Amino acid sequence: MAVGTGAVGAAALLLTGCTSSVDTTSTGEQAAGATVSTKFGDVTVPEDAERVVALGWGDAETALALGVQPVGASDWLDFGGNGVGPWAEGLYDRPPEIIGTLEPDYERIAALQPDLILDVKSSGDQERYERLSQIAPTVGVPEGGDSYLTPLDAQVEMIATALGKEDEGEQLLDDLDAQFEQARNAHPEFEGSSVAVASFTSEGWGAYVEGSERVQFMQQLGFEQSEDVAALTAQGFTAPVSQEQLDVLDADLLVVFPIYLPASEVTEQAEFQRLPAVEGGHAIVFDEGDPEEQAISQAYSLNSVLSIPYALEKMVPLAAEKVRQ
Repeated sequence: MAVGTGAVGAAALLLTGCTSSVDTTSTGEQAAGATVSTKFGDVTVPEDAERVVALGWGDAETALALGVQPVGASDWLDFGGNGVGPWAEGLYDRPPEIIGTLEPDYERIAALQPDLILDVKSSGDQERYERLSQIAPTVGVPEGGDSYLTPLDAQVEMIATALGKEDEGEQLLDDLDAQFEQARNAHPEFEGSSVAVASFTSEGWGAYVEGSERVQFMQQLGFEQSEDVAALTAQGFTAPVSQEQLDVLDADLLVVFPIYLPASEVTEQAEFQRLPAVEGGHAIVFDEGDPEEQAISQAYSLNSVLSIPYALEKMVPLAAEKVRQ
């Protein structure tokens, strides 16, 4: 995983000669379509865009769910192949060009001659947006969506509007709402229970903050963000947690993502073992070395309209088994 697993974003290299490699007249020849409001202002997109490049976290799967196959896409979770999880296999007729995540190759994007670029769940970096906009109309993050904190509803609504598929987008969200409601009704113990969702990397601990997809998913099941975690100072989509303050992660349910590390790097920590949630058996620690657990972790982390049904099927029983009652 890249950004979503705690990696630190780096500024992309200055693209030289961009205007000479981009056909800036092609989009102007298309009829104007919908207007989408973003952090960077209103963006008018071409009607019936055919060559779409989807760069944001989960943007490609959102487009696929709406029946549009991007010609270029970013593989944030290192799936390989077409850059999508097993829940989306078979949706591409032709493999997309895989574009880098934190530092996209603007020349490769331009070579695809897109008529629309989706960067809806992204860093919200102004320079990145301006470079992409030189290539084609770009739908960037919404207001408040910086640091990959674009809510799922906003992501689907913005992309559906840009693709001229508002009704389909609304139906996708209605279907997901129904699935979450079914899970909540089946597990009333989730309602009001506190949850802390954390990552552990080579740089240490981090807690996912309000608005991040991993917290959103649990809240839609009825959980509430841990008050101790909510009080931490966010740095992007996580808040750093020192080893000495690990007790802030105690909650009715603790979910931990070891990133590019074996689960034992977490479970063998003495401080972790002493947490009441861990002592009481109320913690889930994903093991990326286990293919099934990795798939659950990826589906949950991506939190796309395509991955959520898979995550619900697998994650809900785990949470039900572990939550403190």
